[in-house]
Amino acid sequence: MKASAIDPGRIAELRRSYPRAFAKTPLQRATLAAILIGVVAFVVFCLYRFDASPERIWNGLDRFGKIAAALFPPTPGDAFWDLVKAMLETIGMAFLGTLIATCIAFPLGFLGARNVVKLPLFRFPIRRSFDFLRGVDALVWALVYVRAVGLGPLAGVLAIATTDIGILSKLFAEAIENVDRKQVDGVQATGANAVQRVRFGIVPQVLPIMISNVLYMFESNTRSATILGIVGAGGIGFHLSDRIRAHRWDEVCFIIIMIIMVVALIDFISHMLRSCLIKAGTDRALLLETYHRQKRGAR
Repeated sequence: MKASAIDPGRIAELRRSYPRAFAKTPLQRATLAAILIGVVAFVVFCLYRFDASPERIWNGLDRFGKIAAALFPPTPGDAFWDLVKAMLETIGMAFLGTLIATCIAFPLGFLGARNVVKLPLFRFPIRRSFDFLRGVDALVWALVYVRAVGLGPLAGVLAIATTDIGILSKLFAEAIENVDRKQVDGVQATGANAVQRVRFGIVPQVLPIMISNVLYMFESNTRSATILGIVGAGGIGFHLSDRIRAHRWDEVCFIIIMIIMVVALIDFISHMLRSCLIKAGTDRALLLETYHRQKRGAR
């Protein structure tokens, strides 16, 4: 029906019955205007507080242009193999930190899941510990561990592991809480105990998701390990900060290119593995659904 064919009286009646469908109420318009004014005022305050003057920005762009010109051509200098070793050290930091966090987060994820641990008094402190661990950035943990165990990759490994325990535990717990209850009930109907229900009813459903999360964290930790090296946790970040302080911008550019290439390679491999795992999990879920349908049809 065309709008022109609707009776004006009907339109007026609908406008009275559903005013929000035709226009915002005065209160809604005032609220929206207040929010916009508040956002603009906060932005202006931040720019003023941070001294973001046009002159300062222009001078910064001028200096940045000079630095950008000094980056090319990139060269490793006389430390190519030292940079390669440092890059491998960074990858090793990310791998060990992710592995340690995964081993600890796997059981913690079950302890923090609502459908596994049904007692809130026991589950609540576990979930809040996840928030504490992931609420503190890995860079802060690195500063703490550098003081505790000294300079070197060990501090970086511990910092990555500490942060990832909180992140992975939360992701694992949420994946466990979203499992299909039918498969768990089917295992329970065979007379399985609590451990067997978890092993055969929950783990097969969440394992592809867990591995996908772990691969993503490994990729992210490779970048994080680079930053951790700047505060003394070893790896390629130490060489990067050292050359920035010495204004050796051509070597800085070479290191940045190395980091980008390694992260891109890890990202590609992780994406391929995650795609395979997710596809395998989807195929398995379809097979289980088909099996249950056939079983119900046979009855």
